[in-house]
Amino acid sequence: MGATLPLDGYFLAITLLITVAYQLIFFSIGFTFKFDKVTDLAGGTNFVLLAILTLAFSDARHNARNIVCSVFIMVWGSRLSAFLLFRILKTGKDDRFDGIREKFFSFLGFWVAQMMWVWAISLPVTILNSPKVTKWGQPPFGTGRDIAGVILYAIGLTMEAVSDWQKYKFRSAHQNDGAVCDTGFFNWTRHPSYFGEILLHFAIFMIAVSPAAYGYTQGGGYRALYASILGPFFITFLLMFFSGLNLQERAGAKKRYERGINWPAYERYLQRTSILIPFPPQLYAGMPVFLKRTVFLEFPMYVFDPEKHADRKASHVTHAEEDRAGESSEA
Repeated sequence: MGATLPLDGYFLAITLLITVAYQLIFFSIGFTFKFDKVTDLAGGTNFVLLAILTLAFSDARHNARNIVCSVFIMVWGSRLSAFLLFRILKTGKDDRFDGIREKFFSFLGFWVAQMMWVWAISLPVTILNSPKVTKWGQPPFGTGRDIAGVILYAIGLTMEAVSDWQKYKFRSAHQNDGAVCDTGFFNWTRHPSYFGEILLHFAIFMIAVSPAAYGYTQGGGYRALYASILGPFFITFLLMFFSGLNLQERAGAKKRYERGINWPAYERYLQRTSILIPFPPQLYAGMPVFLKRTVFLEFPMYVFDPEKHADRKASHVTHAEEDRAGESSEA
């Protein structure tokens, strides 16, 4: 038997302790120096650290499935932290922390949430590498689940990485001119990076759960592997209801409408572009609203209705100014 970490058979406690300690180190740096550049770096590199440690202490560290799953989450974490570090170095600061950098407990709250994010999303890899699972053995790598998982992971990572770069280049080119980003992956979905991220984590789970799905792992290990689906469900929940679509969709449309930032073009974009699941815009434009609100996940909480949600006074002033500007240009 190879070396094992001492605290528990599923590596849950040790990975939690490592994550808490790792994030607190970076929190102390960020809070002491009011330094935004370490926040996302701490998150992405934490995934890499957990994958390396659990694989290194795993009895199956030479098994292809364990290596693939561990490398997949390391590649994703490294890519994400590198891109976000590059972006924050360009922008200089992270607007998310405006007003809370100087408040100890408010700032700490972000880091506690990041601890939960890292630990929960790492679960499929953590549990796959753990002693309670590796003792049962597993099918040779290359099953149908493995192949499907690799393909879905490649699609998800490509969508996330390419769309992040497409959005960065678009914003750099257009600055604050109000143009609507509807090129590349954004022509098929308003949030391709979110869809790609969700897809790749479900792909990792699909590969990691194979020992249980093919009947090799039994008992607690079997249940633990299936329970690790909490990881991809957790990231889906965060992106849809906590720190993603819920903060961007209605608020973004409201801002454009009230400030008159190319609202007609953006309204057309909303009508013809799926919120999350990629779909041809020509077909989505004519789709019944019922299907958009259910099958395509564009829940009412995301939808901006000027009659219900706009500040009528602000929007009236904005559009009146636009009309006067238009009349002046015609004159």
